[in-house]
Order: sequence, then structure tokens, then C-alpha cells
Amino acid sequence: MRETILERHLLGGLRLAARKQASTELAILRDFVPRRLVVPLEPNLAAPSEPCVAVGEQVLRGQPIATSGYKPSTAIHAATSGRVVTIEPRPVAGPPATLGTCIVIEADGKDRPVKLDPLAAQRLSAQAALQRIAEAGIVGLGGALFPTADKLSASAAEHTLILNGAECEPYISCDDLLMREQAEEVLRGAALMCDLSGAVRCIVAIERDKPRAIRAIATAMEEQQDGRFELAQVPTVYPAGGERQLIQLLAGLEVPAGRYPTDFSFLCQNVGTAVALARLYDRGEPLTSRIVTVTGDGVQQPRNVEVRIGTPIDELMARLGGYRPDVSRLIMGGSMMGVALDTDAIPVTKATNCIVAATAAEVYTAGPEVPCIRCGDCARVCPARLLPQELIRSLRETNLDAVARSGLTDCIECGCCDVVCPSHIPLTQAFRKGKHTLATWLAEQVAAERAQDRFSRREARRRATATAQSLERDALQAAVRGDGDARRLAIKEVVERARRRDANKQRCRD
Repeated sequence: MRETILERHLLGGLRLAARKQASTELAILRDFVPRRLVVPLEPNLAAPSEPCVAVGEQVLRGQPIATSGYKPSTAIHAATSGRVVTIEPRPVAGPPATLGTCIVIEADGKDRPVKLDPLAAQRLSAQAALQRIAEAGIVGLGGALFPTADKLSASAAEHTLILNGAECEPYISCDDLLMREQAEEVLRGAALMCDLSGAVRCIVAIERDKPRAIRAIATAMEEQQDGRFELAQVPTVYPAGGERQLIQLLAGLEVPAGRYPTDFSFLCQNVGTAVALARLYDRGEPLTSRIVTVTGDGVQQPRNVEVRIGTPIDELMARLGGYRPDVSRLIMGGSMMGVALDTDAIPVTKATNCIVAATAAEVYTAGPEVPCIRCGDCARVCPARLLPQELIRSLRETNLDAVARSGLTDCIECGCCDVVCPSHIPLTQAFRKGKHTLATWLAEQVAAERAQDRFSRREARRRATATAQSLERDALQAAVRGDGDARRLAIKEVVERARRRDANKQRCRD
């Protein structure tokens, strides 16, 4: 095992108070089974899932309940045994009053599993194994939810796997506790990822403020003696855990806009994803749960919990003693990139890594917005090296051409610019809305170009048809004026051209 302590500085970013001590004092709580599950049929990268169970049907833990024929996509499974009571719109994470179709399962308390079939006991080709990973619903648990099978199969040969344990956002500590308690499973999953993707090297990246996780992973590496593994301690800077930011820290490489890490022989995966893969291989378990940090001064017992996918947040909070009287806001995610919730009836999904029950003292309240003073602080801390002050000006002027050229789609919505802006301009909120506006505008541009192309091709066909008809008339008139043999030959050619034209029209109609 080789261990590296990196001194390379992150481009942009901030040093923030960690606020993780409260949730890391106790071990992960693993015995929690909810009374009901509300499982969203959430679109996975625009690939909607369809239920494969019916209301009234009894289901077992690990049984598929929704699938999708679109790519990229993965299956969704029941996280405990029980009965499907309804399939209907329910509140889900997103803007206020967001509804999504959900499968609601009433748990029977028995937690009976389907027959499990460990992949380790089978001799599967790499392609067959990747198909089983997709069927097991395993996705990236760092938040992006990209299907793991698709990501592993897209890798280039002779590449490096980066196992992301750089949990940089305040409050979130689920990956830290996972590495402390399940270091062997983390490395087992990482080795499987290397085998499936062809990676010749695996760097486990952990921030320097996680000494217990670093010791646990280092000890597991010494025991496994896998020459592919390296341990890298990265600076404690937010957002060092971003995929492109981590590559910049580890390799000094900036992945350009419009390119992907795999284009440069890097593949990034989360430590939670590695554990999910190890469980599938060794126990046959699909992805039905994940570790969630429940913290903040507004919850009675801050702790990391292994939560079944679909567990309503109100049940999770009740298991941890409920709320404190001074709770002010509920946030899904960390304090920087999280989403404020208007109800705790929203369920936990595969993307839920943290729930913060914050008091008024923990909630940042910006002052009144004033005009930009062009100080440039936002550009200095932007990890994507954008110019937020120019982006916000173009957005407010509705200059979408300038917005498209300014790299808005490269914004990772980290919120660093919000923190340092002395004018209290809600930059990240504007950029998030601007992305939707830009996507709609670009789609309209593409549609307009396609319509213009269809019109041009139709006009070309119309002109060609008119020319052909004119030639036919000229030929027929020439035939009438000619002798007998010339007349018959010209008429035959006219009839043949008409037959071909009619045949082409019929093929178009078919």
C-alpha cells in the first residue's frame, strides 16, 4: 500500500466549519425498519420507471417493484416485506408542493427477503455481471445516481479508479462512518470495480480531517495486500469531493468543459457504491438501503442510520427521539447544496445522504440584496473557474446566447459564491433556475433548426417533382409530334417515370 498526503491546492473553494461531531459520536444505527415505505418512481436521468407490481400485491424485501426499458436506468426494489396499498402521487423532494408517483407499501413487520443469489457463487462474464448490477438497482450514492453498471462499462482500458471518500460538505458524515466501520467491504467493492472496469490502479481519497477513517482504510489495505490500492489524504476544502475537483487535486488535471473524466482515464465512484457492490457479490442483496446522516441542533439524537429506501422522514425522526422545540428548518442534503423541505412526509431516496433539522441559529439569513460591486470574490472561490458576476448579469438581461457561451452548465451549484458575496445576491438559486431556462431555450433552438431543415427538404422535393412533371409534359408533347416509333418510346418513358414516382409516394406512406 502506498499513502500520499497531498499538498496541492484546490482551485477555488472554501474552508468551512465541519459541524460533524454530533453525528459521529455513535456507531451507525442498523436495526430500523419503518412501518411503511413510500418509494418514488423517480426519473433517473430522464428515464422514468414503471411499476411492475399491483395494488394489493404482497412483496418481499429485495423484490423488484419498478423497472424501466430506457437507458440509462436501474431497477427499484422493495426495502422490506409487506403489501402494496396504493400507487399514487405523493410529496417528494424538490421545489415546494412537488409531487411524484410513488408505490406505497405497508410493512408486515417480518422483513422477509426474496431468495438471494450472490454473484460471487456464479461464473459470470463481465457483461453478464454488469447486467446483474443494473438489475440490482445499484447507482452512484454520492448524489448523482448515475447507474453504476453503465459507468463501469464506459471506462477506458488502463485507467485509474478514484474511490471518493472526500466528504467535504458540512454536516454530512455518512461516508466517514461507513469507512470506519466497513473498511473491508469498501475495499472489496473497489476491487470488484477494478476487475469489471479494467482499472490498473485504485486511489482511495479521504480528507485529512477524518483520521479514524484513514486508519481503518489503511489497516484494511495492509491486510488485503492488493497492489492496485493507494491511499491519498486530500486537503479539507469544500468542494474537494466533487468529481472534477478531486481529479484536479489528485492528478493536477483540469477536465475541460464538455469532456468527461473517462476521456482522461479516470473513473470516480463513491465508497457507499463500493459497499453496495460488495453486498451484491457476497450476499446477493440489491440496493434497498443507504447510510443517512441525521443531524442538526433540531433533532434529539443526531446519528448516522442505515435507512431503507422509501422511509418517510417523519418515521426516521421519530426513531431518533423526534424534534427539539426550537427546530426551524428541515433540509435534505448538507447546508451548502441541500434542499429545504416543506414537509417531513417526504421519503428517503437513493440520493438522500443527509437530513438536517436546523435551528434558527444554524440557518444562514442573507441581508437585503444590493447591486453587484464587481469585487470578484465569487470568481475567486468558484471551483469550476466561472465568472458568476458575468453569468448573473447575462441571466438578468435574458441574454441566453451569452449565458450559453459563459459555461453555466459547468456550474456545480456548490454555493461558494453565495457565501462570499457582499451584495447578498442569490447567485446559486439564479443559476439553478437559469439552467432550466437555458435547457428549454436550447431545445427550442434545436426544434427550430429541425423544422427549418424539414421545410428546406420539402421545398427541394417540391421543386424536383415540378421539374420532373415539366420534363414529362415536354416528352409527351415531343412524342405527339414525332413518328410512330419515337412516339411509342417517349410514351413508355413517361409511363415508367410516373410508375416510379407513384411507387416512391407509396413507400413514404408506408
